[in-house]
Amino acid sequence: MGLEPGDQSIDFELLNANANAGSKKMNLEECMGENGLVVVFECNHCPYVVASFARLDHMANVCRDFGIGFVGINSNDSNQYPDDSFENMQKRTEKGMNYPYLHDESQSVAENWGAERTPEVYLLNNDGVVVYRGRIDNSPRDPNGVSKRDLMDAIDAHAMGELPPVSRTKSIGCSVKWKM
Repeated sequence: MGLEPGDQSIDFELLNANANAGSKKMNLEECMGENGLVVVFECNHCPYVVASFARLDHMANVCRDFGIGFVGINSNDSNQYPDDSFENMQKRTEKGMNYPYLHDESQSVAENWGAERTPEVYLLNNDGVVVYRGRIDNSPRDPNGVSKRDLMDAIDAHAMGELPPVSRTKSIGCSVKWKM
């Protein structure tokens, strides 16, 4: 079932593909900002994620302004999906990604957290408790069609010391590509 709003997050330590953001290996505490953390389960090949690249970079900047950490985690099986290999993750970061991009090669983080899709987001408070889980918005493949900004609404509320107006939505995207 995984983590739901109100649950304590589960620590991790993963290799970081982004040499320009964070250290070579990062754990939950290193990713946290003073006011919390956004964790995005994402990848390189899913069209929903690809269409969200600019939104993710923008949200990472907004989070930084609010003292909230921001990290991407790729848990896909790179044997079946070579675009999601660590080397290809590194190539993606060289194109200007502005946040750490961690490789969950064993898929244990995705499994422990209950991630089902890419993209799927978790907003944690500064105690590491999940306050929002779900989708970025209601139109991941077309930024012009967005009418509900679920993650941004949750971030805005959290930054003001309030609970998100909606704490759980269903993520929209490709399934996590599990190892056989």
